Amino acid sequence: MKKVAIVTAAVLALGLTACNKNNAENNAANETAVENNAEYDVNAATNDSVNAADNALNATGNAVENAGNALENAGATANNVTENK
Repeated sequence: MKKVAIVTAAVLALGLTACNKNNAENNAANETAVENNAEYDVNAATNDSVNAADNALNATGNAVENAGNALENAGATANNVTENK
């Protein structure tokens, strides 16, 4: 009876071992998923900051161009006033 109990316990232990998931594979898959999500988040944040910087530079460039146009117009107006005395 003891042999049957020992053999039964051994068979059950092997069966349970076979049913258990491979934690190393699961951990690796979870780590890969975390890394992929982190990479996605970093890329999204980088893209957002690059777009914001581009927009700010474009706005600054437009403001400088508008200021230059205003100065040019002011100079032309001054010339016209001087010539039309």
